[in-house]
Amino acid sequence: MNGRILIAAIRGRARLAGLFGVLAVTLLLTAAAVAQDLGPQSQASRQQVEKLLGLWKDHFAGAESLQQRRTAFKALMETTPGPTRIQVRQVDADGVDAELIWPARLHHPIGQRVILYIHGGGFSSGSIRTHSLLAGSLAKAASSDVLLIDYRLMPEYGYPAQINDALTAYRWLLDNGYRSENVVVAGDGAGGNLALETVLRQKQAGKPLPAAVIALSPITDLAATGGSMTSNAGSDPLVDRAAIETLRKAYLGSRSATDPQASPLYADLTGFPPLLLQVGSGEVLLDDTLRLADKARQAGVDVTAEVWPGMPHQWQLFPSLLDDADRSSQNIAEFAIRHFADKPQE
Repeated sequence: MNGRILIAAIRGRARLAGLFGVLAVTLLLTAAAVAQDLGPQSQASRQQVEKLLGLWKDHFAGAESLQQRRTAFKALMETTPGPTRIQVRQVDADGVDAELIWPARLHHPIGQRVILYIHGGGFSSGSIRTHSLLAGSLAKAASSDVLLIDYRLMPEYGYPAQINDALTAYRWLLDNGYRSENVVVAGDGAGGNLALETVLRQKQAGKPLPAAVIALSPITDLAATGGSMTSNAGSDPLVDRAAIETLRKAYLGSRSATDPQASPLYADLTGFPPLLLQVGSGEVLLDDTLRLADKARQAGVDVTAEVWPGMPHQWQLFPSLLDDADRSSQNIAEFAIRHFADKPQE
């Protein structure tokens, strides 16, 4: 059995499962390498999260429609600082608007390594601006280029426009000087779904796969069948089952929510690249992440799954507010570096 799973998540499940669960976890730990235990959430971290959640509530108060939530997310992210010590070039990736970002200390128009980053926002919001700070941080930490794309959003564009744009951007990278073994595909939330589906389509087409995939609190099951949709409903102020159902109806229309072409949890993951997953312990999307990790591991995929204590959805976007955002971004960068064929110079 390949892969690693965060021991804190295993312990939490073992407490719920009782004696038989403990025995099962013991067998799992025997068979798999175990990732570093992140330990309990600190009091300082809890206070930082409370401040962030207050900002979320202030900006999203009364925002019910997709357009209203798009406006609220944009306004919230405009209160955060932009990236520093980077260089940026506007890119037309075969019709997909994008920014190519790289560390200011590196001087090149096209480099050796790149992270294709697909922003989150429920398929209906988010932009280059909302995710530029995270993208810039990853570029510096991984000594890598980052291609941050503005894909088409719903309700103006429904499925599969978003996936098609992400796949187009990935193939543009391969056509413009990047070798697939030096490309990592990443995304958060709905962007995590799109990252997974992009690589699944590339795999189905028998074309070159990226070196690795990173999905942060991905929506893997648009049918919203995970147990954490209920068990974490009281601890996740940002996402709930009703929100997922609203997204599904607008995004998929009459298409089945369990179609593996839209919900990667139901896809055949055999031959999938190494995978890093991050999720907050109290998110309703916790089981979207852990069930995907289990399924991928059973298919022989090298999986690292990190469950971050007390972190809310999309916490990685707020390094100016959360110390854990910096820590998790460093983990993302280190994972990417491990899987790039051409490592950055020390």
